[in-house]
Amino acid sequence: MSELTGMAGSKFLLDTVIVAAYFNREQAIREKLAGVTVYVSSITIGELYFGAYNSQQSISNVQQIRDFMTISTVLHCDATTGDHYGQIKRMLRTKGRPIPENDIWIAATAFQHGLTLVSRDAHFNEVSSLTLVVW
Repeated sequence: MSELTGMAGSKFLLDTVIVAAYFNREQAIREKLAGVTVYVSSITIGELYFGAYNSQQSISNVQQIRDFMTISTVLHCDATTGDHYGQIKRMLRTKGRPIPENDIWIAATAFQHGLTLVSRDAHFNEVSSLTLVVW
C-alpha cells in the first residue's frame, strides 16, 4: 500500500459516514482527502450500495459509488480480517459494549492493514487500541 500524501505519512481507512459526507460535498472532508490515497473496506462499499439502492436517486447514487471506487483502494475481507474480527467481537462482548456487526468488520480491516480509522461514530471508541480520528 502506498502512503497517503499530505497527511504526514498517515494512512486512513474511511468509515461509511465519512464517504457519505464526501458524497454530500462537505467541504472539510473534501479538503482533507484532496490529493490522498483513499482506503475503504468492502464492507463500507456494501453499506454504500445498500443506501444507494434504498434511495430515491438509486441510479445516480450507484454511479457515484462506482466512480468513487475508481479513485479509492478497496480492501477486501479475508481470513486475517476474520481473525481480527473474532478478537474484537470477543473483547466487546467481554466489556458488555457491543457495536454494529459491520463496524466490527471495518475496525478489523483497519487493524489488519495498520490504518487509522476515520469516522464520526462514537461507538468505535469501544474498540481498544483502534487508532481513530474524527472528522
